[in-house]
Amino acid sequence: MTRATAAMAVLLGYAVLTIWIDQRWAWGAAQFAVFVFLGVWAAGQLRLPSPVRGSLWLAPLSAAPVWGLLQLATQRTVYRWGTWHAVLNWATWLALFFLALQLFQRSAARHWFLRFALYFGAGLTVLSTVQMFTSGGKIFWLFPSGYTDLVMGPFVYQNQYAAFLEMILPIALWQGLRDRRRAFASYAIAAAMLASVVAAGTRAGSVLMCVEVAVALLVAWRRGMAPAGTVARGLAAFVAMAVLFTAIVSWQTLRQRFQQPDPLAQRRDFLVSSLAMLHDRPAMGFGLGNWARAYPQYALFDDGNYVNQAHNDWAQWAVEGGVPFFAILLSLVAMAGPAAVRSVWGIGLVSVWVHCLVEYPLQQRPGIGAWFFVLLGMLAASQSRGRAESDDHPRG
Repeated sequence: MTRATAAMAVLLGYAVLTIWIDQRWAWGAAQFAVFVFLGVWAAGQLRLPSPVRGSLWLAPLSAAPVWGLLQLATQRTVYRWGTWHAVLNWATWLALFFLALQLFQRSAARHWFLRFALYFGAGLTVLSTVQMFTSGGKIFWLFPSGYTDLVMGPFVYQNQYAAFLEMILPIALWQGLRDRRRAFASYAIAAAMLASVVAAGTRAGSVLMCVEVAVALLVAWRRGMAPAGTVARGLAAFVAMAVLFTAIVSWQTLRQRFQQPDPLAQRRDFLVSSLAMLHDRPAMGFGLGNWARAYPQYALFDDGNYVNQAHNDWAQWAVEGGVPFFAILLSLVAMAGPAAVRSVWGIGLVSVWVHCLVEYPLQQRPGIGAWFFVLLGMLAASQSRGRAESDDHPRG
């Protein structure tokens, strides 16, 4: 561990633990810290130069904020402040990706941070599950959330909580397969994460986590990361503990949500409206960050509630940035997706991209995006052919 990797861990911990705060200052403080971090790194490079790592994945990530600036320059946004806000978010994520690309070139640094992410996620899982049953909707038993149930730690929306744990659960499986001394604890953590998401009643999160387990273990076996017997024992241990933990916390909320007659009704209407919006402005969109401002003219229903998200990040990105912006982000998936699956621990990144088809884990709460792009930058750093130690090298 270095001071830089520890600082990154503290920064990301802050970004999640304050994710419930809607006021601009909370995320703004994290953004300020990110750019200070980048400045300190640059100053260190001037004083003591070291190799600067690049990646093809930087191209689409750099294009994202530039596209928003182009919309502003050509006045192709319906609300300039919304687009400035989105540009700043994308620039922050780009900075975090770049910093992770530099900080995690060594496998030891990556392994330390992945263990931090795992134990942070484990602690958050326990806290969130206990809080859900005992706090009456208060965040950390202290702060009113505006809701009376299903408030998971700092997350007021359980689907965003699920998206965060989707990034962490494959890390637990990866560590369990890689380090047999920590195998039982790692599988227990993964099982607890799934059980907490089931208890929160999130359908997409529960399904995606189950798929993650199957894919992670299959890829680990196919890549020779662990023999078939080890993988089978890991699966059996995970399933047994997941069933036990789910029985303790209950799965009734999830069962009731699956029994809804048409669970995608509103999402389907939002998607139809989004397609109509994209049809009207396919080239440049309505401006990054402006889906909610443009949506009322295309709404198919009005139930009196303010609709702030499309419940589909991919559709929202297309509406806000047009077809070119959608293609920019899709190219990132095409480049990074296969590497994420091969790594095993990065499968959660693909899972979040899939979750974006029915929810908005990266739009409303940029703190989730901070974790996502740091892990993506770490994945890019791990692609170096000359790294000293393979990430999937097993230990006894």
